[in-house]
Amino acid sequence: MRTASNDSTLSAPALLGCALLLILIWGSAFTMVGVGVDYLRPIWLVAYRLVIGAAFITAYVFIKGHRFPGLSDGRWVWYGCLGLTGSIIPFFLIAVGQQTVDSGLSAILVGIMPLMTIIMAHVFTDEKLNIQKFIGFLIGFAGIILLFLPENFSVGLVQNWEAQALIVSAAFFYAITTVGAKRAPDTPSSVGGAIMMMSAAIAGLIGGCLTGIPENPPLMGHLMAWGLGIGSTGIATILYLYVIEKTGPSLMARINYFVPVASVGFGVWLLDEVFEWRMAVSFVIIILGVMISRMGERRAKALDPSGPQTGY
Repeated sequence: MRTASNDSTLSAPALLGCALLLILIWGSAFTMVGVGVDYLRPIWLVAYRLVIGAAFITAYVFIKGHRFPGLSDGRWVWYGCLGLTGSIIPFFLIAVGQQTVDSGLSAILVGIMPLMTIIMAHVFTDEKLNIQKFIGFLIGFAGIILLFLPENFSVGLVQNWEAQALIVSAAFFYAITTVGAKRAPDTPSSVGGAIMMMSAAIAGLIGGCLTGIPENPPLMGHLMAWGLGIGSTGIATILYLYVIEKTGPSLMARINYFVPVASVGFGVWLLDEVFEWRMAVSFVIIILGVMISRMGERRAKALDPSGPQTGY
């Protein structure tokens, strides 16, 4: 997927404002999912969210003056598949998992995605593991294991380990999408994102209809679906593409470090979720692993400047 030059044309205050807005929108998304699944079945919460988000991003494509490829173009298949792995499947897994897992913990579990991407890139791309990347992965993985252990660290798993595993699986599908996007046909990022979202929205509607159309769903369910569709799926995606175009992908890596912090804060403040010390320790361990892996990635690029140049 093509992105614009890394030359920044945003002032420092504008850059800070965009970063803070993305952190708040993405951090609150887990909170809204946690509320929404109490009123709507996960598949319909996801379907409504995707339809609204797809409408926003498609409108953005036309405003930018881009054109969609013809329906016979292979990019529809490629980005359609990325829509399944990058939107409908992980959104659904997270929604199902958040029926029993707190929003803050969910955001921390999804934070393992960059480490999964590094491992998958080693297998499917020319970006090979080095010792620093591997050490970072092991450290981050230890942070995830900590969240699956019981409070007394006895042999066994936490009571809701299945739901947590679903959310970790969502991070795996996000990693698949990241690797797939690096190998995708050259396409403007907004066009590729719109095709992904439209494909995911269609899949979500089909999946929802197969399970039965909800009759008179509560207003709160609709509000959360609209909030997710307009906010984290619509506005945030457009803002994400805008920041990438203006500054390149490196800023997005730093922004994502703060999303779990915002999510935990919203969960404690708005949903009375319990803040556990293990969440804080695990988050620090995962971020440490990601940072070490990224240093290894930058070192590999410095040693081989002609190699693939990618960013998170």
